[in-house]
Amino acid sequence: MLKESCPGSSEIRTPYPEEIRCYFCGKANEIWSDEPDTQCAGCGKTISRDLKTSCIMWCPAAKECVGAEKYERLIKSMKG
Repeated sequence: MLKESCPGSSEIRTPYPEEIRCYFCGKANEIWSDEPDTQCAGCGKTISRDLKTSCIMWCPAAKECVGAEKYERLIKSMKG
């Protein structure tokens, strides 16, 4: 069960779709706000973007707040 969360984590806990253009072929692709990368529907290559700085980088309760699986995936992508 996830802990009651702070407002700063709401974007992570409730992701929304965004558009990202493939820098290889130019096709528009859907990516969710909590995803660091996706596979292009046009050329099949992996396209990525920088995630915004987030409270999960410094908050001691972040793993419990957003969930362990999502926390690990996001931390890994933020650290490069």
